[in-house]
Amino acid sequence: MATSTYLSNLSTLTVNAVSLLDQATNVVFTNTKEQLEATAFGDTSRKYTAGLFNNECTMTLYQSYISSETYQTLAALVGSTTNVVAGVTDGATTKTFTLTGCYLEALPVVNASLGELSTVDITFTGGVYSVA
Repeated sequence: MATSTYLSNLSTLTVNAVSLLDQATNVVFTNTKEQLEATAFGDTSRKYTAGLFNNECTMTLYQSYISSETYQTLAALVGSTTNVVAGVTDGATTKTFTLTGCYLEALPVVNASLGELSTVDITFTGGVYSVA
């Protein structure tokens, strides 16, 4: 079982209330507000306005099939919604980033190369983004 001891200043990473911090090699939260066209007849250039949020969390995790690790935690979540929480500590300041009700569409079950630690890249989409 491969683990990461430190990942920048990431202090917590939970998916469906299970900690995957020791399996993480990369985590990115993206807060996106989609653009909608607001151009009217007679305008000489395109205009846009803000639409709905379309948030995303991508992560690269070491693949482990042990209970309470990567595969066991994520396999049952494919095709459903869950919560992803990442805590970042910078000195005395801690921020907690949360995606509530985000969707996991796919989980690579085997990603193996000779002589390398197996990792999987997963993406959670949608959900309500919050920072505390």
